[in-house]
Amino acid sequence: MKYAKVYAEDVQVGSEMPPLAKSPIQQIQLTRYAGASGDFNPIHQDAAFAKAAGMGDVFAHGMLSMGFVAQSVTDWLGVGSVRKIGVRFAAIVRLGDVVTCRGKVVAKRPPKNGDGTYLVDLDLWAENQKGEKVITGKAVAVLPSRT
Repeated sequence: MKYAKVYAEDVQVGSEMPPLAKSPIQQIQLTRYAGASGDFNPIHQDAAFAKAAGMGDVFAHGMLSMGFVAQSVTDWLGVGSVRKIGVRFAAIVRLGDVVTCRGKVVAKRPPKNGDGTYLVDLDLWAENQKGEKVITGKAVAVLPSRT
């Protein structure tokens, strides 16, 4: 994937991030994420364990969903642009769910230190195929000026 190069002049308050839709969540993805992250909690791998814990079935790691949201910002604004990101896990992501990440610029602050960069505040969210929010959050990104 080629990352974008967005300048401060390219975004305004109200600008919307292009949505990033992820393929339906599959068990193999959860297994791979467990290996990559070191989070081998059986609630994400073992259906009987998840059912015994009252969860109905296995579900995605919260940090996998957060990773999708972070990817959506980086894909839009470019590598190295994200300065801060925080999320709240609002709902469980189940096998078969399609997660779509979205965001909107809520503030743009001019440079204070004379280096020509702007800080951009974003509201972020991810929703499943039913339109239910599974993640809500905020991010701060830094964007250079063309001038």
